[in-house]
Amino acid sequence: MSCTGCCADNKLKELEKIIEKYKDIRGALIPVLHEAQELYGYLPLSVQKKIAEGLNIPLSEVYGVVTFYTQFSLNPKGKYKISVCLGTACYVKGAGEIYDKISEILNIKSGECTPDGLFSLDACRCIGACGLAPVITINEDVHGRLTVDDVPGIIQKYIDKEKEAKDQEKLVEA
Repeated sequence: MSCTGCCADNKLKELEKIIEKYKDIRGALIPVLHEAQELYGYLPLSVQKKIAEGLNIPLSEVYGVVTFYTQFSLNPKGKYKISVCLGTACYVKGAGEIYDKISEILNIKSGECTPDGLFSLDACRCIGACGLAPVITINEDVHGRLTVDDVPGIIQKYIDKEKEAKDQEKLVEA
């Protein structure tokens, strides 16, 4: 069996343990979804079906919760999760153009992930940093008072960070 198959089997076993832990607890769906998303990185339909079966609730209820709450994702996320604030303060200061530039550079739209798995892009309504508008977050890093011209350099910083990490891995292996 390939490693992919082994990893998938291990994740399935781990998901079954998560479901079993919460099985008889009222209101367990959201904690199970959180842990499942931590395990898989997102909540594909196959995982939602397994959760519905394990908790003995309709798939429609699971799907409804997953699509209602913004912290849950139906799509894989990149290593670097970019979120562009499109709240009023950010939007009037050019966040829409910043979002468009990121989308253009990475060739992805909201909710998508780059083919290499490095970046994903989402829009959000407000991150509470209006004084820094316009703002984007990349994982836990906050980038504020941005212009469209800042975007390529910010993206390149994370690409360089990734190259540096790979170069370090090669040195360790040698």
